[in-house]
Amino acid sequence: MPRGRQIINGTEYVYEYDSKWDGEKQYTSHNRNYIGKMVNGVFVPNKKYKLQQELEAATNRPRGPVPSVKSQRLFYGATYLLDSIGKQLGVTGDLRQCFPDLDEKILSIAYFLILEDPKPMSRFPKWARTHVHPYGKDIPSQRSSELFSQINEDAKQSFFRAQSNRRLETEYLAYDTTSISSYSKLIKQVRWGRNKEHDPLAQINLALVYGQDSRLPVLFRKLPGNITDVMTLQETLADIDFLNFSKVKLVMDRGFYSEANVNTLYQKHYKFVMAVRIGLKLVQKYLKPVPGKHADPSQLQFPWWAVWLLSNHYLVLH
Repeated sequence: MPRGRQIINGTEYVYEYDSKWDGEKQYTSHNRNYIGKMVNGVFVPNKKYKLQQELEAATNRPRGPVPSVKSQRLFYGATYLLDSIGKQLGVTGDLRQCFPDLDEKILSIAYFLILEDPKPMSRFPKWARTHVHPYGKDIPSQRSSELFSQINEDAKQSFFRAQSNRRLETEYLAYDTTSISSYSKLIKQVRWGRNKEHDPLAQINLALVYGQDSRLPVLFRKLPGNITDVMTLQETLADIDFLNFSKVKLVMDRGFYSEANVNTLYQKHYKFVMAVRIGLKLVQKYLKPVPGKHADPSQLQFPWWAVWLLSNHYLVLH
């Protein structure tokens, strides 16, 4: 149908017109229907004309199945499981709250690192093309490096605080360290130390505080590879303070024993169980007059800082 334009008060209106011959009156009649207007050179239809076009399109649409223009097969089983675990533990919600613009990317990278270990991040694009994941798009290696640099300390502490509030009323906290061997020459914290796996490599240490029952982390810290367990405890206790725990109960192995550490734990009023070596002079001194492995504190006199060794009729020894 022919169209025309008419300017009214500075606005250019668009109309359609048709001509009909009237045989009785012997003349041609002209009808105009306004269908919209021009805005910055672009036609903008009015509601009536837009609805009319949609109805015509629906009426003229061919019946039957619509042919598929794209076929794709994606794996979803493992990522569906991780989705469910994340929702149940509150990890997904806490990430969204603490990293509102990065949460989906963080989850997708975490899924890849879990499911494709030990493949490097450069393999993520291939994995993303064949798996359903929260972000749903590719994250090139360069973009992943930028993502890691955007995860600041404040956001991490907020995430740990949110996670700890979910479960620590009913759990003890366990604390331990582990070493990760590395060939890297660029990471400053990779240094030669006491390698627990006896690998002939430098290492970086990871200190972890986690729930005894849930096995979920509350706090972690990267540490230089040449720092011993004894030296890490006081720094970790200082980090725990920001979580504002009303009660802290720590379980540690014998690698954390030192008089300074025990004093610090008492000063902070933390409850703890710490394993010690049976060959320590302190242990030998107070075990010697007592038959068997169990000592009764009521029978012996102990210095105040050593009461933890023999309490409630048990002694933790390795």
